[in-house]
Amino acid sequence: MESFVPFRRGTTPRRIHADLDGLKDDELGRAGFTGRTAHLYRRHDPTRYRSEGPLAPVDVSVDALTPTDRDDPAGESLLLFSNADCRISLSARTEAPPFYVRNVDGDELHFVHSGTGSFVTEFGTLAYRPGDYVYIPKATTYRQIPDDGGSRVLVVEAVEEFRVPEAGVLGRHFPFDGGLVVTPEAAVVEDDGRDEYEVRLYHSGQHTSIYYPHDPCDAEGWRGDNFPFTFNIDDYDVLTSESVHLPPTVHLFMQATGVYVMNFLPRPAESVPGTERFPWYHRNVDYDEIAFYHGGSVFGIDMPPGLISHAPQGVHHGAPEKARERSRRRFDRDTRVEWKIIAVDTRRRLVPSEAVLAAAAAEPEVEA
Repeated sequence: MESFVPFRRGTTPRRIHADLDGLKDDELGRAGFTGRTAHLYRRHDPTRYRSEGPLAPVDVSVDALTPTDRDDPAGESLLLFSNADCRISLSARTEAPPFYVRNVDGDELHFVHSGTGSFVTEFGTLAYRPGDYVYIPKATTYRQIPDDGGSRVLVVEAVEEFRVPEAGVLGRHFPFDGGLVVTPEAAVVEDDGRDEYEVRLYHSGQHTSIYYPHDPCDAEGWRGDNFPFTFNIDDYDVLTSESVHLPPTVHLFMQATGVYVMNFLPRPAESVPGTERFPWYHRNVDYDEIAFYHGGSVFGIDMPPGLISHAPQGVHHGAPEKARERSRRRFDRDTRVEWKIIAVDTRRRLVPSEAVLAAAAAEPEVEA
């Protein structure tokens, strides 16, 4: 729909997301912060409500979740949220599986929350460390081998292929410089004497096993533009502004149809007096939001590492008013935002799994 001419009615601040003078900034916007938008300036915190029913927000810690791959090498990751476009899961693998994996439903984007190890693929081996994204194209054969201590990994599976955002006014190298991805060197995995090598083809929440008389990672070379890679969030260039808190969409990293993955990373804080430094209250009208807290802090408050937060579209969310007031009091003291948050926005509504709902019900409420 074409945009109308913006109007102002009643009491509004002169600048966007600034100089609120006690009002609460609530954004009602379409198309994930890029479409038609209304800013409602309220007397009260719109996130102070009690909810019942399936659209209630969910907060759960990874410490409360137990994927079967944590204790069983033949186990699997734990489904957290899903819709027709994607599945979001948690892996806590401590040992390499006795089989290879091949996802024939879609691409996989693994975010490493903790642990080190490697992904052995038919393209070669990719080492990983905390903060790495590991991209696995659809139908690629691979096997994760964690180092001692295991790994916790958030896995986003998309039905359509992941791709980088189109280059905007900054050009094709910012904020994501593709030249900093790490690609595997071709290396044949020699047979270890087994009679057969299992590859599990994952599809529709189940798997089919196929067996080779040789190790399936036997490629001596590869070429082309469809390959697995790693990229660490430390190499992501964060876009900033001194005078306004930028919308989440400027931090887009990878996208697939109906699925958008963003990075909220350490950066200088907004410095023009009166500017609000926290994201404004909003009810993302057209997208569900998942926030995965990797760590860091914001204005002296530690982020809860491993917290997973789900905000359904149309439901108010945002930092509580006391956190906003604290950021205003500390405006001259705090010069940086140190948070590390991975966000996944989805066009279709996400359905929390029974495991997530059970864990969330057993945990005390957490203010995000």
